[in-house]
Amino acid sequence: MDLTTLIRTIPDYPKPGIMFRDITTLMGDARGFRRAVDELVQPFAGMKIDKVAGIEARGFILGGAVAHQLSAGFIPLRKRGKLPHKTRAVEYALEYGTDAIEMHLDALTRGERVMLVDDLIATGGTALAAVDLLRQGGAEIVAACFVVDLPELGGAEKLKRTGVPVSTLVAFAGH
Repeated sequence: MDLTTLIRTIPDYPKPGIMFRDITTLMGDARGFRRAVDELVQPFAGMKIDKVAGIEARGFILGGAVAHQLSAGFIPLRKRGKLPHKTRAVEYALEYGTDAIEMHLDALTRGERVMLVDDLIATGGTALAAVDLLRQGGAEIVAACFVVDLPELGGAEKLKRTGVPVSTLVAFAGH
């Protein structure tokens, strides 16, 4: 099964020149969704992974399924102000300003082995912020997994340079 055929491309979204890779069509296909989750898990099956951290919002869907498959706990990494308890935050640069992601202070215990999951890696800004946030909490990041890589934007390579093993399922040229 070629997962790229299940991922919808929306031209000029959210702005002209961007080819948005929409995985909701992949998640809506039962066989495709199962295959994607299985392929995200497969390289790490048998490893001790305590928690899976998913980046809001599609990373929650994928990360929850991956955590279930690995019999691991789940950590939601959310936009600022969305978590109800005491949090830790990391800000990161966007093309047009800054944003921040947060996690609960008690989301993990120092030394826990964590896998990061999201739908797509582009420039790597959000993923790098997530790794920083998790490491501040004492996590050992054992892997970062994404369904889609946009290799021309270099995010996966930036993440690898931080010592995090990166796994992606499909790559698309362009933005």
